[in-house]
Amino acid sequence: MSFMEAYQAWLNSDALSAEERAELKGIGNDPKEIESRFFDQLSFGTAGLRGTMCTGLHQMNIHVIRHTTQAFAEVVKAEGSAACEQGVAICFDCRNRSDTFAKEAACVMAANGIRVRLFSGMRPTPELSFAVRKYGCKAGINVTASHNPKEYNGYKVYWEDGAQLPPKHAAAIAAKMKELGVFDSIQRMDYDAAISVGMITLLGKETDEAFLSEVMGLVNDPACVARVADHFSLVYTPFHGTGYQLIPEALKRLGMKHVLCVPEQMVVDGNFPTVQSPNPENAESFTLAVALAKANGCDLIVGSDPDADRVGVMVRNASGNYEVLSGNQTGVLLLDYLIGAKKRANTMPENAYANTTIVTTQMIDKVCAVNKINTARTFTGFKFLAEKKDTLEKSGMGKVFFSFEESFGYMLGDYVRDKDAVTAIVLIVEMAAWYADQGKTLYDALQNCYAKYGYYSEATINLVMPGLDGMTRMASIMQKLRESPLTEVAGTPVILQKDYLAGTATVPGTGKVKPMELKDSNVVAYDLSDGSTFLIRPSGTEPKIKLYILTNGADQADCDAKIKKYSAFADTIQTL
Repeated sequence: MSFMEAYQAWLNSDALSAEERAELKGIGNDPKEIESRFFDQLSFGTAGLRGTMCTGLHQMNIHVIRHTTQAFAEVVKAEGSAACEQGVAICFDCRNRSDTFAKEAACVMAANGIRVRLFSGMRPTPELSFAVRKYGCKAGINVTASHNPKEYNGYKVYWEDGAQLPPKHAAAIAAKMKELGVFDSIQRMDYDAAISVGMITLLGKETDEAFLSEVMGLVNDPACVARVADHFSLVYTPFHGTGYQLIPEALKRLGMKHVLCVPEQMVVDGNFPTVQSPNPENAESFTLAVALAKANGCDLIVGSDPDADRVGVMVRNASGNYEVLSGNQTGVLLLDYLIGAKKRANTMPENAYANTTIVTTQMIDKVCAVNKINTARTFTGFKFLAEKKDTLEKSGMGKVFFSFEESFGYMLGDYVRDKDAVTAIVLIVEMAAWYADQGKTLYDALQNCYAKYGYYSEATINLVMPGLDGMTRMASIMQKLRESPLTEVAGTPVILQKDYLAGTATVPGTGKVKPMELKDSNVVAYDLSDGSTFLIRPSGTEPKIKLYILTNGADQADCDAKIKKYSAFADTIQTL
C-alpha cells in the first residue's frame, strides 16, 4: 500500500474521530507531510515505539497504541494460557495523553483475555520494571517518551524479567503489526467493565511501599547521613514528571532534612513549560534549580527526567558555581564510592562485577582494575546490561552490584532491570553526605578520582537527520563506513576497526580479522593509536547519528585537546 493509499484508508475509517478526520483533511494538499505520516508504520524495536503525537500511521496516537497492543497481545497469547493469567503491568508518565494511551492498552489486553495490573496514576519507569518482577507478570508496558520534547510520546515494552523486550520478542511483535490491520484487527473491552470483572486491577500505594522498601534497603551508610543532616542541603527537580512524589519521600526516609524542591517544576505538566527540553543532560534545564540552590547555599542539585529513569547532577565547583556532571563522571564517582562503602561495610559480593556499555568512559576499567573488581561491556541500552547481569549471576560467574551507561542511567540492586533514578538519587545523595562529612564536595571527590585513576574525558556529538530523507542519509552513512572504514581520525592512525554488526575487528592494512564477542548491532568503532576510541551509531529512538569520543591523557588539558580535535573531525561524517 502506497502512502497515499494508507492516507485515504485512514481518512475513510470509521475509527477516526471528527477531530482526527479534520486534522488529516487539513494536510490534504501537502504530499510531503502525508508521506512523512504514512510512508510506513513506526518501527518497533527492543525499545518499543517513539514518535510525535499526531494522526497517522508513523505517529503516536490512540490507533497506533491499540494496533501495537493487539500485536503484543498475540505474542503473549502464543506463550499459552499461563502467560495470560500472569498478565501484564502497565504504567505511564506525565506526558500529554499518556494516561489515555495506557488505559487503551489495558483495554486491548483485557479483551484478549490477558490480565492487567494498571498503575492508578503516573509512576517512575523503574517502578514498572519492579512491578513486573514483584507480581510475576509475563510482560509490561510503559507509556513514556523519557526525556524527549513535549511533542513526543512512546511505548516501552518489557518482558517477564523486568527488562526491556528481548530482540526475538520485539521481532515477533513487529511481524504481527505487519500482519494485522490497523483498525479491523483490534479487540477492545470497555475500561469500567474490565475493572468490574477483574481483568484490570489498579496498583497504588501498596506497590509504592514495596518499591521504596527495596530502594532503602540499598543504603550503605545511614550514619554518615545523620552526621551531616542538620546542615547539608540539596535541591531536587522532577522536571514536571513522575519523580515528584517518590524521590522526595525516599530522601526523607534516607534522613535528609533539607531537601528543597523546585516549586515550578513540581507541577505535573506534559508541556514542560519551564524548560526547552526536560533533559537532565542539558545544563540549561537546571536554571531554576541553580537559582534556588544559590539563594539557599545548597551543596548539591539533582534532577530526574519525566519518567524518572535518568539522573542529572550538578555540583558546586572550586569557584563556588554549580556545574553539571556528565553521566560518565557521575557513574565513576558512584562506582568508586560504592566500592569503598561496600568494603567498609563488608558487603562487597564475591566475584563482584560493575557493568557498562561500549560507549561509556574507559575510566571504569581503570577504577575496577585498581580495586580488583570485574567489568563487562555490552551494547548501549539497559536491556543488554540487564541481560548481562542475569547471565553472569545465573551462571555463577559473578554478582553485578552496579551497572551504568553514559546517558545518565544507573541500575542498582536486584529488584529492577532498567535505569532507576529513584535508587540512584538516594545513593548519590548518600555519597555526597559521606564526602560532606569529610569536608569535601562531589567536585572535590571527582578531582581525587582523576588524581587516583588518571585523566579521562568523553564527548557525545549528535548529527540530527529528521524526516524520511534523514533516515535514508543515516543508512547511507553507516553503509559507507562499512564499505570504506576509516584508517585515521583527525590525523591519528586507526589501529583497530570494529564492526559490531558483523562482530569483527580488523587491523588496517594487514587483512587480519578476528571475531568479537558482541555482534548484531549497527555500530562501528575505531581504536586510535593515542588510546582514544571513536564510535558511531544511529540512535534507536531519535532521528540522529550519535558519535562518541572516549579519551584519556596525561592531564585534563591533554584530554580536552583530544576532545576538541576529534569533535571537529566528527562534523565530516555528515559529508559521507
